[in-house]
Amino acid sequence: MDRINQICAHPRWKECVEKIRVLEQNRIFCRHDTTHFLDVARIAYIENLENGLGLAKEEIYAAALLHDIGRHLQYTKGIPHEQASAMEAEGILKDCGFAKEERERILGAILQHRAQETGTADGLAGLIYRADKTSRACLFCAACQECNWSAEKKNLTLTR
Repeated sequence: MDRINQICAHPRWKECVEKIRVLEQNRIFCRHDTTHFLDVARIAYIENLENGLGLAKEEIYAAALLHDIGRHLQYTKGIPHEQASAMEAEGILKDCGFAKEERERILGAILQHRAQETGTADGLAGLIYRADKTSRACLFCAACQECNWSAEKKNLTLTR
């Protein structure tokens, strides 16, 4: 997990996390913080193990830690956050020693993590999509009634 720790220590990753924290400080709905990133990583890794998918742990964690890292650019410049996150992630991944093929898989997962058709896909993209949605603890959320997620999308029971 050396490269994952390098991501967490990377100055640009830390800067993005801080920008998102400031922009979301008054947000009553789910936040896009390190807790969310780690929840996505751990849920994705659990599914990977439970279903014997054989995906690399570092790729799962890297995609999860970076999938929403461009949120600040969505808020400030209107760039869809999956695109902004991939833009931010590319240099971070390279700096942290991920090979070209690994970067392509991780960036693909980041770019696809919001596309509904990705939800049933095999591979890293589908795993991150499902973990991202599953990570939301709607059952315990004080803002659940105000949330614009449909009742069908809300996580009102525990599954993982």
